[in-house]
Amino acid sequence: MNPYINRALAQQIVDTVKDLCGQNVNFIDCSGMIFASTDKDRIGSFHEIGRQAAESGSVIEVNENDHFTGTQQGVNLPIYHNHSVIAVIGITGDPDKIKKYAHLAERITRLLIREKELDAFSRTEAEKKSYVLRRLLDQEEIHPQYLEENLKKWGISENASYHLLRVQVQNHTGVPENAVLEPRLHQLFLKLNITLYTFLYPDQYVAVLEHSVFLSRKQLLKAFAEDHSLVRIALGNAAPIRQISDSALAASAALKSLEHKTENYAEYDELTLDLIFSSMDQKTRESFLKKTLGSLPQKDRELLEIYFDCGMSLKNTCEKTFLHKNTLQYRLNQIHQRCGYNPRRFQDAVLLYLALKL
Repeated sequence: MNPYINRALAQQIVDTVKDLCGQNVNFIDCSGMIFASTDKDRIGSFHEIGRQAAESGSVIEVNENDHFTGTQQGVNLPIYHNHSVIAVIGITGDPDKIKKYAHLAERITRLLIREKELDAFSRTEAEKKSYVLRRLLDQEEIHPQYLEENLKKWGISENASYHLLRVQVQNHTGVPENAVLEPRLHQLFLKLNITLYTFLYPDQYVAVLEHSVFLSRKQLLKAFAEDHSLVRIALGNAAPIRQISDSALAASAALKSLEHKTENYAEYDELTLDLIFSSMDQKTRESFLKKTLGSLPQKDRELLEIYFDCGMSLKNTCEKTFLHKNTLQYRLNQIHQRCGYNPRRFQDAVLLYLALKL
């Protein structure tokens, strides 16, 4: 995708120019692919003269007796920005009659790009951070110079690795918790040298945390989570800033893993079974629990937890529960009869263990 002009804006331009000249209009990228057109059938097709116009940087007119791949009679005019060709406007028709419309389309495009840039550069600092971070998370194009200048200003290095931090505020009291927590979060971000962050409506802050800072100050995050019970904190894996969307997905998985737990802090790199559990929907979760543990009373579940904590060792379990070995074996056999899974058989024990963890 062109970093200066998106598909929607290009389509708006070609539609406007067609209203003026009555001819089909194409927006062509520098590789010769048509990415916006008033002729929908041509979108995604190759335009040989468009590619040549982009390479040469000059206007190319095509007469009726010329033959080029994906090309019809008309004018193909390169669009310049920052002294480089960024696209080509192609208008179908008699070159002598439509040339003026090609130049008009080129001027309209340059004006729109400039307007877009002025709008971006005039944002407040908070808006800039929100704009840049959201586009990085959504993997949307950002003007290269605009991104580079802002990352440098915020101390974000392209050579370092970063974690995407998600802080979810749970509101069970009707009080706007984020208003109370916001100053505290800003102080936390300051201590963690976080300069790029924003709030995602309705309940989540996202922030970019440098890997080296995380390693040295992770206790600050854990302490904050312990001190604020209505907050869930999740950390994605380390990634370069331009791939921070990967870390964002990992942070989402870590956050989801906290849904059925009493803990309110999770790191993606430390998750194992939680990754499997977080991908299960509620219906699947309930079905699995019913099938495995549904017929077992609480005392049997408690015995199984001790049994698994002791590594399925009868001797260690007896010592911890003060049960005789024969009594323990009898109770394990009862569990087998009630649920159909034998705790002393490895394959069955795995399912029971997973169910208890779930």
